[in-house]
Amino acid sequence: MAKKDNPFQTRKVPWKKDLKMNWGVYLMFIPIFLYTLVLHYIPMFGIVMAFEDYDINKGYFKSPWVGMANFVELFSGSDFPRAIFNTVVIALLKCTVGFVMPILFACLLSLLRSKKYKRTVQTSSYLPNFVAAVIVCFLVQEFVKQDGPITLLLHHLFGLENTNLLADSNPPTFWIIYLVMGIWQGIGWGSIMYVAAIATVSGDLHEAAAIDGATRLQRLTKITLPCIMPTIVMMFVLGIGTSFAAGYDNILLLYMPTTYPVADTIYTYTYRLAFAAGGARDYSLSAASGLFQSIVGTILLMGSNYMSKKASGSSLF
Repeated sequence: MAKKDNPFQTRKVPWKKDLKMNWGVYLMFIPIFLYTLVLHYIPMFGIVMAFEDYDINKGYFKSPWVGMANFVELFSGSDFPRAIFNTVVIALLKCTVGFVMPILFACLLSLLRSKKYKRTVQTSSYLPNFVAAVIVCFLVQEFVKQDGPITLLLHHLFGLENTNLLADSNPPTFWIIYLVMGIWQGIGWGSIMYVAAIATVSGDLHEAAAIDGATRLQRLTKITLPCIMPTIVMMFVLGIGTSFAAGYDNILLLYMPTTYPVADTIYTYTYRLAFAAGGARDYSLSAASGLFQSIVGTILLMGSNYMSKKASGSSLF
C-alpha cells in the first residue's frame, strides 16, 4: 500500500533554486552579514591579547606570550574582591527590582481603559531611553548634589544629612541612586516586550472570567501573568546573561574616588587599571577582564536558562 504524503510536511528546496526565487532577500541579508562578521566575529581573535603582553607596535603575532599572567594580575589586585562584590550587588538589584518594574508598568498600562491616555503614557515612558547617558548622569548629579532638590527634600522630610549623595561612600546610597536612575531611564523601553505579549492574550479569557465575577486584579494575576510567562522567562534569562556588563558607562560617569568602595565594578576597575592609571594603556589586562566577564556571563546565561526550564518548563533555548 502506497504511503500517503503528509500535506503539512515542509518540502526541502534546493539552495540554488531558493536563491533564484528569493535573491532579493539574500541581497538584503548581505549588509547584515558583513556587519556581523566585521564587528562581532573577526574581533573575537583579539581574545589572544588576554594571554600576551600585547604591544600595539608588535601586533598579535609578535607580542610575547605570557599565558595566564594577565589573569593572575587581574585577580590579585587589592581592589578586585571589592569590585566583584559591587558587581554582584548591582547585578542582583537589576535582576530583581529592576527586572520587575517594567513588568509591573506593562501590567498597569493594560488596566487603563482610555486608549488615548494609554498611548500617551506609553510613548512618554519611552523618551528617557533616547536621552544620552551623559545628560542623564548630569541631571542625576544636579538633583542629588548638596543643594539639589532631591537632597533638600530628603533633608527636610526625613532629616537626612544635607550633603552630596553621590559622594556618600556608605552603602546603599550609591546603589539606590543607580538603581532608580536605571529604572527611570529604561522602564518604558523595557516594557515593550511585555505590552506586546499582553496584547496577544485572548480577550475571551478575560470576558469569561469577568462573567464569573473575577476582578481586574484577579484577571491580571490569574490570566495575564501566566499567559506572558514565556516572555518573562526569556527576558529574565537574557537579563541574567548581561547583568555583569550592562550599565557600566553610567557608573563611570557617576562615581568618584570617594565612592570607589561601593561603586567600583569589574568593568570600571579594569578601566582604571588599563586606561586611567597614569595614562598607561594595558590592552592585555582589558582583554583578560573582558574574557573573564564573557565566561561568567555565558555561565550565568546557561545556568539561568536551565533553572527556568526546570522550574517553569519555559526556556530561551
